Amino acid sequence: MLILLLTITLLCIVGTIYFKKPLLLTVPFGVIGLYMVVQIAMVPLPFFETMRFIFSLR
Repeated sequence: MLILLLTITLLCIVGTIYFKKPLLLTVPFGVIGLYMVVQIAMVPLPFFETMRFIFSLR
C-alpha cells in the first residue's frame, strides 16, 4: 500500500510541474483520507463506537 501511495504522490508532483496545476497536489491527501475511511469502515463495530474508541486512545 505504501508503494501505491508513494507512486500516486510522485505522479501528482510530476503532473503539477508538467501541467502547472497546483491543485493536483491535493490528490495524495484525498487518497490518504479515503484510505483511512475505508479502514475505519472495515472495523466490525458501529461507526460511532469506532470513532469514540479511536479518539479515546491515550
